Amino acid sequence: MRLDRLPISVLKTRFVPGGWDVLAFVLVFAFFIYLAEAAHGLTGSLAGLQATPISLAPSALVGYAARTGLRMLIAMIASLVFTFTYATLAAKSRRAEVVLVPLLDILQSLPILSFSITIVFFLSLTPGRVAGAEMAAIFLIFTSQAWNMAFSFYHSLRSIPDELDEAARSFRLGPWMRFWRLEVPFATPPLIWNMMMSMSGGWFFVVASEAISVGNTTVTLPGVGSYVALAVEQRNLAAIGWAIGAMFVVILIYDQLLFRPLIAGADWFRLEQEAGLTPSHSWALTMMRRSRVLGLVARVFAGVLNIRSRSRKPPVILPKRALTDRKLRLGDILWYVLITLIGMVALWKAVWFVLEGIRPSEIGRVMVFGLTTLLRVGVLIALASIIWVPVGVFVGLRPRVARVVQPIAQFLAAFPAILFFPIVVSGIVLWKLNPDIWLSPLMILGTQWYILFNVIVGASAIPTDLRYVGENLHVRGWLWWKRVALPAIFPFYVTGAITASGGSWNASVVSEVAVWGKEKLSANGLGAYIAEATGAGDFRRTVLGVVVMALFVVLLNRVFWRPLYAGAARKYRMT
Repeated sequence: MRLDRLPISVLKTRFVPGGWDVLAFVLVFAFFIYLAEAAHGLTGSLAGLQATPISLAPSALVGYAARTGLRMLIAMIASLVFTFTYATLAAKSRRAEVVLVPLLDILQSLPILSFSITIVFFLSLTPGRVAGAEMAAIFLIFTSQAWNMAFSFYHSLRSIPDELDEAARSFRLGPWMRFWRLEVPFATPPLIWNMMMSMSGGWFFVVASEAISVGNTTVTLPGVGSYVALAVEQRNLAAIGWAIGAMFVVILIYDQLLFRPLIAGADWFRLEQEAGLTPSHSWALTMMRRSRVLGLVARVFAGVLNIRSRSRKPPVILPKRALTDRKLRLGDILWYVLITLIGMVALWKAVWFVLEGIRPSEIGRVMVFGLTTLLRVGVLIALASIIWVPVGVFVGLRPRVARVVQPIAQFLAAFPAILFFPIVVSGIVLWKLNPDIWLSPLMILGTQWYILFNVIVGASAIPTDLRYVGENLHVRGWLWWKRVALPAIFPFYVTGAITASGGSWNASVVSEVAVWGKEKLSANGLGAYIAEATGAGDFRRTVLGVVVMALFVVLLNRVFWRPLYAGAARKYRMT
């Protein structure tokens, strides 16, 4: 039997060759060199950096890809920390949930350009230094990664099976151990897939993150995004081809060294283990398991996790006090009143700021733009669902196919919309097409994959017994979809559709305005309005567009998506 197919407990008792330690040492050493090279110049002068023009030479992409890859990694780590704290608080606290979940809806809908105004804040932290601009770029990438991961983790925590919850209570797990022994393992499989999508989302908005322009303030950082922006500006197709190649290499490295090991390791946390199924494998995970150096690091980390369990005292069950329910209701009322007052004050401030320099007629026009973008988003989500739900179910039921499709979909999801501008703009100009229609598909290019990935996760989580029952009863065709597939994947699909919908609103800012050299096409919509206002440094109109977009997304989620998800979780929950 192959060693990489054995359980971890068995591997620890067998002799492991030292070659894996050498490989691990080389990779770790190369990683630290990569960090040092990518971090070089953070304390340098920002004026000196801006005076150095971006080079379109293919050799320059090596350093640019290293810096962009490091920004992606730091933003991903920050997104994980945010996910574990924010989503956990939202799932465990009823009062916090009332605020945090709608706030997450709003944050997901805010276009990345609306966060670009924070560049002034980050630049003020390190005046005249590159570090402030780097922090601004990492923060912008973070805003394209964190919300999706937080939603995934929140939904997983809310859908933990009752029997697992009872087991945790029986073992008297404290909050710390419950989090690391039950909640994180249970949420790991869908979280990993959403991490991959979040990484691709960072690539989709990498141009807006590294080539930042807000009014008179323009910051261009060395990276693949700024390289692509310059290539599009100069209509250099060869440079765009080299940029695509660099993106492919970086995504492949992340796939082999990060996501493949995570997917293979997540097999240990699956509730359903099908007999005879070949587990996922990764050479990098095998190296980590067989390396004694990395094994020592893993044991130290496990020891840190177990500290709380050793020192924890047995829980003391206190008797219920009278009037507890009455006090809870009073506390809830006071909390809701406080949140309502804060929301009203914030809304009044925003309305006053906007109305001070904008006529009501323009506000009505922006609302019409919002309805136009809403129509685009609805049509595109419906089309993407028709295409990718059957594909996702097919892939999710076949783990070997999933291992092939995963890196391909991850690479396609990472394509920034700006890379399609040469084809789209040239085609629209050549055939005199309507930009309002033919720019619309750019909105769904990077977000349709949320539907595919979540459906794959849902299909792979269909209980084996349920699939065997369907096969034994000869349930096929539409009846199989109606009774087996759709009920099983529906909660996962709704999660992906919510994220894809919010992401499409976000992507409208970079999709409703297409530029190729001197050619510029704009579609009538809220995204184009925000993009033009942000580029002109008109903060009042930017705030107006962002507030209207957040209003549309929150209302859509509350009226349609949230009730749909609640019904799906209640009716189709696999417990």
